[in-house]
Amino acid sequence: MKLVKSLLLGSVAGLAAVVGAQAADLPIAKAAPVEYVRVCSTYGAGFFYIPGTETCLRVGGRVRAEYRYVEPELRDDDAIGFRARGRIQLDARTATAYGLLRTFIRLEMFRDTGAFSSVSGTVDNYSDLDQAFVQFGGLTAGRALTFFDNGDIDTQVFGTLRWSDQPNVNLLAYTFSFGNGFSATLSLEEGRYAGNDFDLDPATGLTFLEAGRRMPDVVGNLTYSGTWGSATVSGALHQLRSAALAGVPADFIPDTEYGFAVSGQANVNLPALAPGDALWFSATYADGALGYLGFDASASAGNTSRAVVDAYYDADGEIETGRGWQVAGGLRHYWTPEIRQNVFGSYARVNYGADVPEGFDFTEWRAGTNVIWSPVAGLDLGVELLYANVDPSGSGVATRSGDTWEGRLRVQRDF
Repeated sequence: MKLVKSLLLGSVAGLAAVVGAQAADLPIAKAAPVEYVRVCSTYGAGFFYIPGTETCLRVGGRVRAEYRYVEPELRDDDAIGFRARGRIQLDARTATAYGLLRTFIRLEMFRDTGAFSSVSGTVDNYSDLDQAFVQFGGLTAGRALTFFDNGDIDTQVFGTLRWSDQPNVNLLAYTFSFGNGFSATLSLEEGRYAGNDFDLDPATGLTFLEAGRRMPDVVGNLTYSGTWGSATVSGALHQLRSAALAGVPADFIPDTEYGFAVSGQANVNLPALAPGDALWFSATYADGALGYLGFDASASAGNTSRAVVDAYYDADGEIETGRGWQVAGGLRHYWTPEIRQNVFGSYARVNYGADVPEGFDFTEWRAGTNVIWSPVAGLDLGVELLYANVDPSGSGVATRSGDTWEGRLRVQRDF
């Protein structure tokens, strides 16, 4: 029996040796390499390399909840409003032999009710392509911040002030960098219009009948950026084309006119007061391009509202332009690293010619303040109070100045 057991164990050991020798001769299959996400520190925090590429990507966004109270004038007016806003954005950057190649996409989604909605008692629910552009060297193409504005200005205002207010527009632009902080940009941008489809006076038929557009707005700026802040001087040329008119005094087409706007804007850092403190300022004059003052179809406060138009017709049917100017400014101060306050205001005046009935010229001023608490990075809890006043000009105006107060509460998380 012992002899049989010894023979069996010997046979198994021999077989294992033979199999092991054969396995050693076989090729070994290597495990697939694991590609880990690498941090890209070149462009700041939050960027990482897209696996398999040299492109750095940052994913970000925002959620904002806002609540508004505004003085109602009529029983049908909504005094309270609710807003929910979501933002998703992607920022991809690649270093090339020709300079930085950057693509940026930002999507905004809103749901507005009550005092936030466009019509009392309704719900506004929509999405918006806020920004989508390509930058390659000095070229910028797509939807981006207008080059009429100083992009360093961050007002942190919840409500409305009367200035260009850094709108995003479709554009094609080229920026020339001269070194030492100086740059200049020439930009072709989608037209920015005030409410040209509004009647200044239905009895006189002064509505401007806009014809098809033949050229974009031409915008240029000169900017200086330094450690103290930045300053921008800019201008815009705006075409006004009329449709054919009938019977004023005979069928004819008014000559094309051109409006313009010029602006000076600055942002000044004030670290001597507290880290993060800043002062900003804007002043703009516009003739036939009142959209660059920050107006759309009208200015209103309380029971007073006034139409705002780039152009209208005089008694002979020729194109006349509206003119106006604005100044705005604000100061941001950090009381503590977590608590900051903004104080701000704006003043604007709009004037028309002798063909416009008395009372359509007006002045508007706005002033307010907010306090924002940021208990943790990326989270803002803020309250704001804003006052607005619209005052028509002219001794024969039946409706005098109107004013209104509004308050807002905001909860916002950026990531």
